[in-house]
Parts: sequence; structure tokens; C-alpha cells
Amino acid sequence: MLRLLARFGRARDGLAAIEFAMLAPVMVALFLGSIELCDALNCEQKVTGMASTAADLVSQETIVASADLSNVYSAVNSIVYPYSTPGLKIVITSIVDNSGTSKVAWSCAQNTTARTVGSTMTLPTGVMPSGGSVILAEVTYPYSSPVSDYITGTLNMSEIFYARPRRSSTITGPATCP
Repeated sequence: MLRLLARFGRARDGLAAIEFAMLAPVMVALFLGSIELCDALNCEQKVTGMASTAADLVSQETIVASADLSNVYSAVNSIVYPYSTPGLKIVITSIVDNSGTSKVAWSCAQNTTARTVGSTMTLPTGVMPSGGSVILAEVTYPYSSPVSDYITGTLNMSEIFYARPRRSSTITGPATCP
């Protein structure tokens, strides 16, 4: 019996298989985690692109009609592909400088509530030109992947982007929002 135990203690057959069995789950978790991280970073980059595109498209106009905003929403929704769009929230707001106070001139939203017209807003220093206006685009996207449903759930990604009007000091908003 002691010989058998001594022989078992000296045996090295199958050691690599045991080490692999111990490391394989860690390696698979790292591999899948890196794929998930890259996918989430790609989605975050798309959210940033959606906010900048929405603000940029509106800032190129002098007057924005309801149909123009519908086209902006369609363009922004197409940027998020291949991710789904049902939970995508977009708010486009024109903010004007009224004697040193930033107020909402008009606001329209998709899948959420627009900002209240006439409400005061605090903007970062240097964003609002004196006597001018800025376009504010806010995008929120609920990101979820098949693996994150089991681990973390939905991750809300949001981005804010400011753009100054290009062809006029202020942009006239639509009579009604789409």
C-alpha cells in the first residue's frame, strides 16, 4: 500500500491536462470579456456619433421644420446599426442667450420628454456666445448584450453635444415636433 502511494506521488502523467482544466475557464472568461468590452466600446462610440450628428445636422439650418427633425431622427437611428433602436432617446434643443441667461427657445424629442420652452439652463463656460445660441443634442441608449443580461443588465450610455449655428445667430424651430 505504501508503494502504491509513493508511486502515485511520483507520477506526472496527466499534469498538463489538469493544469489546462484549471486555466481553461479563466482563459474563456477573459476571451469573452474582451469581446464584450470591445462591443460596449463600439456602441459608446456610436452614441457619441449620434449626438454629434444630430447637433451638426440641425446647426447647418436657419429654420428647422418638423420634417427636417424627422429626417435627423432617421439619420441618427441608422447610425446605431447593428444595435436595436427601440430604447434610443434623442432630445434636440435650441438654447439662446437672453441678456446673459441661457434659455430654451425650442426643444423636440424622440422616445422621451422634450425640455420645457423658456426654462433656464446652465451651460459649460465658453459654449454660449454672447447674444447667440447653441444647439444641444442629448442621446441616451440602453446597451445590453446577451452576456450582460446575466451579469450586469442594461447599461445606459448617454452623450451630450453642443453645436453653434453656422448660417445664422439663432435657428428657428418647428411649429410642432414630429
